[in-house]
Amino acid sequence: MKTRPLIISPSILASDFSKLGDEVIAADKGGADWIHIDVMDGHFVPNITFGAPVMQSIRKCTTKPFDVHLMISPADPYLAQFAAAGADLISVHAEAGPHLDRSLQAIKALGNKAGVAINPATPLSVIEHVIDRLDLILIMTVNPGFGGQTFIPAMLDKIRAAKALVGGRNIDIEVDGGVTAENAGAIYRAGANAMVAGSSIFKGNDYAANIKALRVAATSISA
Repeated sequence: MKTRPLIISPSILASDFSKLGDEVIAADKGGADWIHIDVMDGHFVPNITFGAPVMQSIRKCTTKPFDVHLMISPADPYLAQFAAAGADLISVHAEAGPHLDRSLQAIKALGNKAGVAINPATPLSVIEHVIDRLDLILIMTVNPGFGGQTFIPAMLDKIRAAKALVGGRNIDIEVDGGVTAENAGAIYRAGANAMVAGSSIFKGNDYAANIKALRVAATSISA
């Protein structure tokens, strides 16, 4: 089976919000493939970040795809707002509404790619009957709501299972939570080709070096 291209998606949750536009530009210039937008509502997850207007304000800072992760419930009433604000791909959690299939249809109807985010304790079975609507499976490797958490090793088995479920379909498998140069190789070998990274990219001042380190660690044969 052909290996899908590696995608590095820096999470701006870990950036300096006082200069958010500049941080997005720096991540872009540093080699980011996507920009990961974490939206939290203080209800579905125990934290609040920002909404569509803030995202729209940084849309002009890059042409890279906006990988929007809605950690909100309900999600459906806000899909159109995020699409209009410049989202390219929108991921919703399986538990964020009563009708996952309907949510995915709505995302597609807005012209966006569609993803489903799966929490550590959520089984992959929730996507079996909607998998042909998906462009992305977002596997949470920490419990959502906070940046800087440690990767849950048991999620490597879930990544392998997701890879088997996807088969030859045109679906990216993304991992979000605790991704570092130390575990990127294991994550990539397990079957994930898209990696969200926050702290490991936005630490220090050399974002390009941090992104390169993740990329090299993921694809190194000896990793």
